[in-house]
Amino acid sequence: MRLAVIDSEKCVGCQCCMFACTRMHKDSGLSKSCIGIKSAGGMQHGFLLVVCRACDDPPCARACPENALILRKGGGVLLKADKCTGCEICRKACILGAVFWDDANLKPLICRHCGYCAQYCPYQVIRLEKEGKKAEAANAQA
Repeated sequence: MRLAVIDSEKCVGCQCCMFACTRMHKDSGLSKSCIGIKSAGGMQHGFLLVVCRACDDPPCARACPENALILRKGGGVLLKADKCTGCEICRKACILGAVFWDDANLKPLICRHCGYCAQYCPYQVIRLEKEGKKAEAANAQA
């Protein structure tokens, strides 16, 4: 399963997904979210949803000198916190900026694709999908 951005044009920047993420992980505050909302120029230009896209060959994992990021079945990575030294190389390697940072623990915050956030998006901007669904949709349009 992968978290998928369905229609970013519908995002109003409410941050409900971010609050849900931190709540799921029993943390408080938006600084512990594994998903982010960025302004693309305010209400006139909309918002950008920043979330791990579950790469098949994730650059963050390839860049990690400690092998603290292991491949997750279905794409993306899982953090082995005991191996992580907090070097932030994974954060710099992510071309999407989807590796967030826990300043208190000096560890990366990376989406695990649990889908909890999608349940709280009032505009259905994101949802949890089976891995092959995106590929199937692309093939159907071709």
